[in-house]
Amino acid sequence: MKAAIFHGPHQPLTIESVEIDNPMAREVVVRTVASGVCHSDLHFVDGLYPMPPPAILGHEAAGIVEAVGDQVTYVKPGDHVICCLSVFCGHCEMCVSGRPNLCRNPDLRRRPDQPPKLSWNGTPVAQFANLGAYAEKMLVHENAIVKMRDDMPFGAAALIGCGVTTGVGAVLNTARIEAGSSVAVFGCGGVGLSAIQGARIGGARMIIAVDTVESKLATAKELGATHVVDASSGDPVKAIRDLTNGGVEYSFEAIGLKRAAEQAYECLGIGGTATVIGMIPVGQKIELDGPSFLQEKKIQGSSMGSNRFLKDMPRYVDFYMQGRLKLDEMITRTGTLEDVNEAFRAMKAGEVARTVLMFE
Repeated sequence: MKAAIFHGPHQPLTIESVEIDNPMAREVVVRTVASGVCHSDLHFVDGLYPMPPPAILGHEAAGIVEAVGDQVTYVKPGDHVICCLSVFCGHCEMCVSGRPNLCRNPDLRRRPDQPPKLSWNGTPVAQFANLGAYAEKMLVHENAIVKMRDDMPFGAAALIGCGVTTGVGAVLNTARIEAGSSVAVFGCGGVGLSAIQGARIGGARMIIAVDTVESKLATAKELGATHVVDASSGDPVKAIRDLTNGGVEYSFEAIGLKRAAEQAYECLGIGGTATVIGMIPVGQKIELDGPSFLQEKKIQGSSMGSNRFLKDMPRYVDFYMQGRLKLDEMITRTGTLEDVNEAFRAMKAGEVARTVLMFE
């Protein structure tokens, strides 16, 4: 099969022929139909997070089951599925306490004494997030996929695999905003736009979108923002405080920037909660004003929208089919696997909310 190989930071991905093994007991081969290009992958390309090469990046995908291991009962060949990096074991402390998105059980991966799932020129190839979606096929654990209805378009479904679940889930699952509340979202890429939609679905009365790119702010308004703040033309914290007469009840950082995370906290009103969604680079620390905690302001993290994806993703599919969750409007460009490096360039330039690579 063809796949885009990651050779190390600051190097372009190259399209190579990769060998894929047969599925073992609880594994599934998924033929990739659509793969979103997420900012998380760019962190590894830019060297902000470590990833030993060779590897296949990509983790936001939808496709069709092609083959299953002899112990798989959940899916069968021909099923349409969304893949999720929150693969879970179902029996660790996190899983049984209702937080499967935090499962880190190594039993979900092949052991060193077993054959590699993927190889290139005789060398094992790592799968980012146990998926490796920049490839024509993925060999994954059955607990890394969820079945979806057959009439759901694959391009839109791919977004649910990461960005939508992360953003909508951060609002509805992690922060659990109250209907009628005020919300600020820092960053209007795929995750931020999803958080804005989560706030709209959750009944927020005021949704303030913050970005430095005019076109992204325009999309934010189309998807549910009631107000926009251009952070390139002034202090967004002051602007938010002025709009809300003191600060918002909930804020979300969806970029992965230290300063944006600090601003998300600083724009809170008394008793407010800031949720950091973005991947802040390794080694960086957030600085907050100590006395402000006496106002019972809170800051918290969110991993993949605190999802229970077997339950959440089918709901998001239904939201889309009902017209309540807008996904087509988030897809700025489509391309093929060969366009992956251009997709990264466009993302860094702020030209796109999401690029989706189509394999069919």
